[in-house]
Amino acid sequence: MDYRDIADRALAARAIIATASMSEKNDALLAIRDSMVANRKQILAANSRDLKAAQKQGLDEALLDRLQLNDERIDAMIRGVEQIVALPDPVGEISQVTKKSSGIEVGLMRQPLGIVGIIYESRPNVTIDAAALCLKSGNASVLRGGTEAFNSNQAIAVCIETGLRAAGLPDACVQIAPTADRDFVGAMIGGEDPMCDVIIPRGGKGLIERVAKDARVPVIKHLDGNCHVYIDAESDIATSLRILENSKTHRYGVCNAAESFLIHEAVADSLLPELNELLEHYEVEVRGCEIVCSLISSATVAREEDWYEEYLAPIVAIKVVQSVEEAIRHINTYGSHHTDAIVSKSYKTIRQFMRAVDSSSVIANASTRFADGFEYGLGAEIGISTDRIHVRGPVGLEGLTNQKWIVFGEGQVRK
Repeated sequence: MDYRDIADRALAARAIIATASMSEKNDALLAIRDSMVANRKQILAANSRDLKAAQKQGLDEALLDRLQLNDERIDAMIRGVEQIVALPDPVGEISQVTKKSSGIEVGLMRQPLGIVGIIYESRPNVTIDAAALCLKSGNASVLRGGTEAFNSNQAIAVCIETGLRAAGLPDACVQIAPTADRDFVGAMIGGEDPMCDVIIPRGGKGLIERVAKDARVPVIKHLDGNCHVYIDAESDIATSLRILENSKTHRYGVCNAAESFLIHEAVADSLLPELNELLEHYEVEVRGCEIVCSLISSATVAREEDWYEEYLAPIVAIKVVQSVEEAIRHINTYGSHHTDAIVSKSYKTIRQFMRAVDSSSVIANASTRFADGFEYGLGAEIGISTDRIHVRGPVGLEGLTNQKWIVFGEGQVRK
């Protein structure tokens, strides 16, 4: 199938949305919001069809949770759009202007990335988050959701197209794949003339590895969410238990859920029995080191691969460590550079942990579940990057732009 028409329309829209004013973009976002409110029942009905089909196909609970929409989640999607409207527009922002000895003034200006392609699985809320963030940051976008969420995404696409047309912008500013055909992904990322300027894959490790391998354009990605919580020797038991509980059990099927706990040996004897009661309440399976297994009778001995694992399930790996240095080494060896947390009363230890842990988010005395664009005040996120360039952590508006050099002169010539 030839997808050239979609690419051509995206290219034409890119030039228009890149120079649209903040008020034009905000008007479009508010119109999209209004369309979502008006079409809530249609979105939920489409999602219900997707859920029934997914259950028949035997999708696991974590994927079904990601796929499901309800009134609460649609309300959150709408609030995300409203929060993006309230954010300042990064496009055209000028910074770091300095005057040089030649008399010229040199600075940096933010500009859109161009055509952003987002390839994702299961979560239909990504459709509206991605569309809104790309729109506000002046990017055209091409979105390809998973087969399991096809009906939900098409229902949301109607809302987006309606809002764009109502605001006087081309509906090609946001295009949602009209097919679940895998060939569409190939057209987005590869070939002699890729459809997109940058790709953001969101989903399982297999999808992301395939995109990273085959893409002929830059990829913003993270592979796993193997997140840790380290409980320091100088920590409060009640606070530690509250953070461990929320980090692991709030939602299992998300990338910022904790998969491993590291417990300092100084607090292991007092903490682990209470932690065991808490985990038993949630029916969480424990895989631990020898010390953990001696204190938690139901625990099984962790294998080497358990320390690397992103379970996305009610399973947790627990290890007792002798020092914060050992915890840091463990995280940097086995972690996925996503999100890791420390619970401690020692500012010195917190600073040491934050400087040494090589992750896109490092959190002190709070749940790993806060590693989220909405919680960080980004309005929503288009994904989380664990790469080292050009953006790291939750990717919001600013992460969807880059900077170009701008120079102001008054007739100067170089000598």
